[in-house]
Amino acid sequence: MDGSVLGINPDAAPNNLDPYWMPFTWNRQFKKDPMLLVRAEGIHYTSVEGRQILDGTAGLWCVNAGHRRERIVRAVQQTVEHLDYAPSFQVGHPLPFELAQRVLQLLPGGYDHVFFCNSGSEAVDSALKIALAYHRVRGDAARTRLIGRARGYHGTGFGGISVGGIVKNRMFWGPLLNGVDHLPDTHDLAHNAFTRGMPEHGAHFADELEKICALHDPSTIAAVIVEPVAGSTGVLIPPKGYLQRLREICDRHGILLIFDEVITGFGRLGTGFATEYFGVEPDLITCAKGLTNGTIPMGGVIARRGIYDAFMDWADATGNTIELFHGYTYTGHPVAAAAGLATLEVYKEEGLFQRCAELAPYWEEQLHGLKGTRHVIDLRNLGLIAGIELEPRPGAPGKRAYEAFRRAFDAGLLIRVTGDIVALSPPLIVDKPDIDRMFETVRDVLQQID
Repeated sequence: MDGSVLGINPDAAPNNLDPYWMPFTWNRQFKKDPMLLVRAEGIHYTSVEGRQILDGTAGLWCVNAGHRRERIVRAVQQTVEHLDYAPSFQVGHPLPFELAQRVLQLLPGGYDHVFFCNSGSEAVDSALKIALAYHRVRGDAARTRLIGRARGYHGTGFGGISVGGIVKNRMFWGPLLNGVDHLPDTHDLAHNAFTRGMPEHGAHFADELEKICALHDPSTIAAVIVEPVAGSTGVLIPPKGYLQRLREICDRHGILLIFDEVITGFGRLGTGFATEYFGVEPDLITCAKGLTNGTIPMGGVIARRGIYDAFMDWADATGNTIELFHGYTYTGHPVAAAAGLATLEVYKEEGLFQRCAELAPYWEEQLHGLKGTRHVIDLRNLGLIAGIELEPRPGAPGKRAYEAFRRAFDAGLLIRVTGDIVALSPPLIVDKPDIDRMFETVRDVLQQID
């Protein structure tokens, strides 16, 4: 990057860190001892000090094809030179139409429309609104209740934190949306600790949905939303049969099932989406992150056949000329759509989803080699995702994992921590020696801390 374009030196630390209020960050601690990244290439970042940092988290679960891919960079540059912005209200441009077609090609044939937005948070709020409106346009307006899950993460919009189930994400914002209930999470250390892949025990957790239906009357429930694999809460793998059971219960009661695939979409499990991996087809799928390889913000909602048509039929019957009263200034943004199209080409040309599937057994083996390492009480994996749960320090939950995060960075590895859980999710271009280094570094760090 040419610093003269920005009027700053992009490789140098800023002279004042204070004005920027950082998200999900211990701001005071960070600004005392900042960890600044200034460049990226492949599976590595470069720190402001010039150190190489192995990216063990694909940025924030999003850089699935690796950093600074030339095809994606060129697509962004050429598009912004040709068309920087175009509105999407009653006007359009070609790129999001093409991108929607390409996204649908990654899914089973039961899906036919994509609504674009700008992030996973917006995708979730959009999906919840589409679900509520779908029942209304079909004459079933009593269905207003939404069901999330404990320890679920669905972004930070008011809809997403209402159906989400992470306490600190919810506790500051008042009563949130009315008419929301939650399933229990599926985490069961007593039965499933150190399971490789999907746990055998726990499908019965889905039966809690029947109890919620009995409590509220299923005719009042619009949708259930879950992450197929809960990522941000610490990599919770669904038990065998659990998602199938949720699908069956939703079908029985006319409830829409939403999969939040912001993390699992675009190859993270070795398939295009988790719906293919698990063989369970939800009614709506949210996506973001890997859609553009993290290059330009973009998200989307993918709808099964019949949902879009219900809105068209309602508009025809009522004389409305707008079928969905929802959207964003940057819906289908041309530069984001170009990044998405180029990203999908990289995935396809390099066979990255298949590469993930082929590497998954080696990834699993190396992860579970950490069993017996100091502080480790559980190991979880699926695809190229790993969760390493640590025993909390007495009276100081989260502090042990945070120290591991800082020490790993100093040792040249970027990891993600949530509570006392370390999460790893590298770019899909990772090689076996890189995997070895990740787990060796984690082992060394954990042996060093109290």
